[in-house]
Amino acid sequence: MCLVENVNLSGHFLIAMPAMKDPYFARSVTFICEHNQDGAMGVVINRPIDMKLDALFEQINLQLENNNLAQAAVHFGGPVQIDRGFVLHQPTGSWDSTIAVHGDTALTTSKDILEAVALGNGPEKMLVTLGYAGWSAGQLEDEMAQNAWLSVKPDSEQSQDKLIFDIPNEEKFSAAMALLGIDFAALSEQAGHA
Repeated sequence: MCLVENVNLSGHFLIAMPAMKDPYFARSVTFICEHNQDGAMGVVINRPIDMKLDALFEQINLQLENNNLAQAAVHFGGPVQIDRGFVLHQPTGSWDSTIAVHGDTALTTSKDILEAVALGNGPEKMLVTLGYAGWSAGQLEDEMAQNAWLSVKPDSEQSQDKLIFDIPNEEKFSAAMALLGIDFAALSEQAGHA
């Protein structure tokens, strides 16, 4: 029997445990955007790739007018649909294909948000990923029961926003662990062994 049965992790951060050997997720922080009886989906928020927004916009034939955004990192959001863009952003706005996640944070997959960004009318804060992380029904719960992930719900929208949008990528893993009050170095690779 799964100990995390019937838990909705939408709006939580998943932190990869030391035992996580999957190269896609080792030392990753994933923000869960949707979790229900059909499964879960989220985006990894601490894996910049070797692409900047200006290059991404060029690939989709949009001219990025805001030079301040041109050198912003594009992130690896997860191994599913890596040829597709996902925008984690604030405020929620009214884009064609958006999931409201928590507070004023949303995930949009439609091109209209990028068109607005190109014209300087996009959301105030955003993190752009290629791909997402997905789990089928019960899969995430099983992985958590096998000690692959820790989950943490931020104590406030401000701490959530700071971790997603403001903390440098290389510090997000430690910052997520700090939300739990845990020292990563003290964690064991197997449950029950300290």
